Amino acid sequence: MSASGIRPGRRGRSVVTGLGVVAPTGIGAARHWESVLSGKSGLGRITRFDPTGYPVRVAGEVPGFRAAEQVPGRLVPQTDRYTHFALAAAEDALKDAAADPATLPEYEMAVVTASSSGGTEFGQHEMENLYQKGSSWVGAYQSIAWFYAATTGQVSIRHGMRGPCGVICGEQAGGLDALGQSRRLLDTGSRLVLSGGTDASLCPYGLVAQLSTGRLSTEDDPARAYLPFDAAASGFVPGEGGAILVVESADAAHARGVPAYGELLGYAAGFDPSADGTTRLPVTDDAARSATAQDATRLPATDRATQPPAPSRTTARRSVLVSVIRRALADAALAPGDVDMVFADASGTPAEDLAEARALTEVFGPGGVPVTAPKTLTGRLYAGGAALDVATALLALSAGVVPHTAGLGRPAPGCEIDLVLDRPRQTDPRTALVLARGHGGFTSALVVGAGDRDALRR
Repeated sequence: MSASGIRPGRRGRSVVTGLGVVAPTGIGAARHWESVLSGKSGLGRITRFDPTGYPVRVAGEVPGFRAAEQVPGRLVPQTDRYTHFALAAAEDALKDAAADPATLPEYEMAVVTASSSGGTEFGQHEMENLYQKGSSWVGAYQSIAWFYAATTGQVSIRHGMRGPCGVICGEQAGGLDALGQSRRLLDTGSRLVLSGGTDASLCPYGLVAQLSTGRLSTEDDPARAYLPFDAAASGFVPGEGGAILVVESADAAHARGVPAYGELLGYAAGFDPSADGTTRLPVTDDAARSATAQDATRLPATDRATQPPAPSRTTARRSVLVSVIRRALADAALAPGDVDMVFADASGTPAEDLAEARALTEVFGPGGVPVTAPKTLTGRLYAGGAALDVATALLALSAGVVPHTAGLGRPAPGCEIDLVLDRPRQTDPRTALVLARGHGGFTSALVVGAGDRDALRR
């Protein structure tokens, strides 16, 4: 028996039968998919608070979300917005999968979600009460609403899912890690797993915390703020939302008579210790020097003056990502030539974009596979980002298209990838590789295959 508890030869097929999406591109998988195909951006000036005094003023906000209409009334004041998103998405995913938890064994249903910052906005309000009014004004629900596992707990309680429950904190990579864990749970006795991730950090406290990474774009034009793999890339745009997926064993889905969007074929994860900037590596060529220099110019002038010569982390980031991609393909029993499209992590920072492009070139060859990054429409959603990418990949497989990356202009030097631009490609893809890199070094890859559900009939 392996460390995961799975006996050799016991791995079964894991399929996705339901999607729930709450994103800047729309609420619901159908509306999100329409936005992806048309290149309709969900980026704009922040409206949830006045961003005038902040260096970052553009974000991806979920439009028209009203918690009172989406979440049981008693839970609205007890939980954070990121949990509201997950509760709404989980409800939609179960409905989409025609799954009624009341008819399934409660201990065979599991929940595993990703969380990046927990209940940031809820925590901010309670801290305001503490410092402005005193400790007696801090609500009892602060103790659970901010917690990283709050969403998993509330979703499991809401639907009576008493099987294994957990949360994974891997920032942007967490959504893939949660789905990887869902496969393990299905192989160790669970029948159905709600999995994915959401995030909602668009509040003053949350934005200030994100600024510390130095990777956010300060561009005020939403059309120019997030341009991964582009010569004008200057960082990324934060966003909120995410996706929750219903993952079942293929046998359970067949027994229920429901079609699947696709199958989770392979998964791998790794860690890049150079991602926090402490590992110093040599700059090896002009493209890497250029990317590193562009990263350095986003530091405040006083910080740049005291920094040692900025090293490139391109080589290390590439090697870790290459290893993770190859292990995910091996787990799926696929060769590089079997992959029909790649959903890129698309950091939006020049050095990290270059590292990802070179990793893809090393595995697939120059321009060897179509690459896309629909997250230019939403911003990076942290714990919700990779889960949304997987949902989008499954919709693309169901529809037989490779969605395009909207808004880009001139490719960045050294990025020798076949980036899909301008319009979707009708290529009838059957497999997709989804990549995610989280702040601090988390690196994950998930391979998904096409199912027997047609997204165009949704």
